[in-house]
Amino acid sequence: MVWDRWQTYALGSALFAGLTAILGKIGVTGVNSNYATFIRTVVILAFIAGLVSVREEWQKITEISGRSLIFLVLSGLATGLSWICYYRALQLGPASKVAPVDKLSVGFAIILALVFLKEPLTWQTVVGGLLVVSGSLVLAFL
Repeated sequence: MVWDRWQTYALGSALFAGLTAILGKIGVTGVNSNYATFIRTVVILAFIAGLVSVREEWQKITEISGRSLIFLVLSGLATGLSWICYYRALQLGPASKVAPVDKLSVGFAIILALVFLKEPLTWQTVVGGLLVVSGSLVLAFL
């Protein structure tokens, strides 16, 4: 197996998502979940603005195609809705059950990538997707 750079970033994403569940569960205690999401978003905005500044990666918004801009805005809205739901779920339920349900996004992503991006559906994708979805369901509901 060859290890690609994207796999390193994906593993980092998984690690930080796991931390997000635990830190978020502790942080949302006694705080309105929507306000908690707002605080989280402000922190992310400041962090990313700092990163883009340090790396000198700012671009003029006019340099971004209209299509890309529309899909980035839609992605941002989807992310916001996901975070609002996630923090409310963390407020109401145990992190050990909320996080696996959140990982059902793997199954949704596979289906959406197949339908909208025309990505190939290999046996590995089917088996791996079914394992992730099955594992998520077992952890969350049994």
